[in-house]
Amino acid sequence: MKKTIPIIILLLAIFINSFSQQEKQKKYAIDGYITNMQSVMFTDSISGNWTNDNLIHNRLNFRWFPSQNFTLKIGLRTRFFSGETVKYSPNYANNIEKDNGIFNLNWNVFSEQSFLLNSQIDRANISYEKEKLNITLGRQRINWGRSFVWNPNDIFNSYSIFDFDYLEKPGSDALRIQYYTGATSSAELVVKADSSKNISSAILYKFPIKNYDVQIMGGIINEQDYVIGTGWEGEIKSVSFKGEATYLHPKNNFNDTTGLFVASASISYGFSNSAFLQFEFLYNQQSKISDLTSYINQTLTIKNLSFTEYNLFGSITYPITSLLNATLSAMYYPQVYGFYIGPSFTYSLSDNFDFSLITQTFKINNFINPQTQKKGLNMAFGFLQLKFNF
Repeated sequence: MKKTIPIIILLLAIFINSFSQQEKQKKYAIDGYITNMQSVMFTDSISGNWTNDNLIHNRLNFRWFPSQNFTLKIGLRTRFFSGETVKYSPNYANNIEKDNGIFNLNWNVFSEQSFLLNSQIDRANISYEKEKLNITLGRQRINWGRSFVWNPNDIFNSYSIFDFDYLEKPGSDALRIQYYTGATSSAELVVKADSSKNISSAILYKFPIKNYDVQIMGGIINEQDYVIGTGWEGEIKSVSFKGEATYLHPKNNFNDTTGLFVASASISYGFSNSAFLQFEFLYNQQSKISDLTSYINQTLTIKNLSFTEYNLFGSITYPITSLLNATLSAMYYPQVYGFYIGPSFTYSLSDNFDFSLITQTFKINNFINPQTQKKGLNMAFGFLQLKFNF
């Protein structure tokens, strides 16, 4: 029965959207996209073994407005995986089906040796809004981050910048209460539960200081760590300046010095020719990740935002033509003598149809190569993506 739920939601959403077109006052809305992405991965050299995969990714966003104050939202992502990663990774299907929320809303509809169809409801919430108050209950995205690449303040649902095919980012099963105390200030409370029935709760207050928007937060994460943090966003002349910092301390070892400090800061500048330049720095006090594969495949938290203590990022985006956009991004990891470089190109075939070429290359001198068991790891990914928005 649970495997048919995503199909039922899809058919229901299509029916409701069709019906709502006839309404004078539309109470329903549906949008989404579908992508087809061919990928290749190889280690050491381009002449070595290649891993070829294909991913078809469909997303539906459904919204219902039963009254002026209430909104119901459901987000369904359905993915069809095929290729060598599915075939040669014994636990791949089980890992895809994992759900970190208190409710299991992630299903493998069917799984075979070389292909897999998975559906996941990553948004399912109802919200009430009246005047200065907003209350949202259910699976939702709680974004407290300020920076672009690394977000130490994003304590409820961290994400990886390398997962570019998932723009919506993960959600949390939570109750969120927001109260707007002014035009640029607000207070909010979040209580989240996960699949292990651990409770996380925190409060956040946003307020302006001169030309800066500032936030402070505090709470407890997974009933294990106390957390406090701050973030800011503003400008130094015409340069955007953002940052955030978070400190965690174990609940059961409050009197010792086993805390963790994570902080990021970024600057960005837009030129008159529409080029956009960004730089970002991350300090992660206790990074304990010893290999790149584990970092890419694991679920991120603010404790493992990076695999090195110091991390540098830079990117430049430039519209070559009105239809062709190019981006070059790079990271440097000084402690492991490593770097990442990721050029990408996106061409607009029409108003809602894009073609993208994306590459990701890692070179880490101090990591162990899982194939040769020797120091030094080169890993590269290439992606061809077609995306249709509706």
